[in-house]
Amino acid sequence: MKVKVYSTSKHPLPQYATKQSAGLDLRANIDAPITINPRERVLVPTGLHIQLPEGFEARIQPRSGLALKKGITCLNSPGCVDADYRGDVGVILINHGTEPFTVNDGERIAQMIISKYEQAEWELVSSIEDLEVTERGEQGFGHSGIK
Repeated sequence: MKVKVYSTSKHPLPQYATKQSAGLDLRANIDAPITINPRERVLVPTGLHIQLPEGFEARIQPRSGLALKKGITCLNSPGCVDADYRGDVGVILINHGTEPFTVNDGERIAQMIISKYEQAEWELVSSIEDLEVTERGEQGFGHSGIK
């Protein structure tokens, strides 16, 4: 699949790290370092403007190494870039760590996964009994335990 991209970034276009990687690494495209203090969030530009084919979205997700080692993650994970969005693909980072973290220009800060989707069409029913009964029913929020 081809994705049109307009880049104002000083860095190479996102690439897959391995042959079977699902995510493309996104780099910070900033003029000066950005320090994120604990519990603080910032919007980091990538300099990328994309045109996805109709029926596709780009999901912005954290990089596991940053999350594990530094407590840096994407606040609205996964972030959704719609096929009709043409602005800069920004990454909202939050510092869940205990130390300030500095983002430098060109650093890989998140990953983008391009996925196909379908839009739902609602079918309004008149009562809860019109919904199919399942074994799970209304049980949720940890009902299956942790072991």
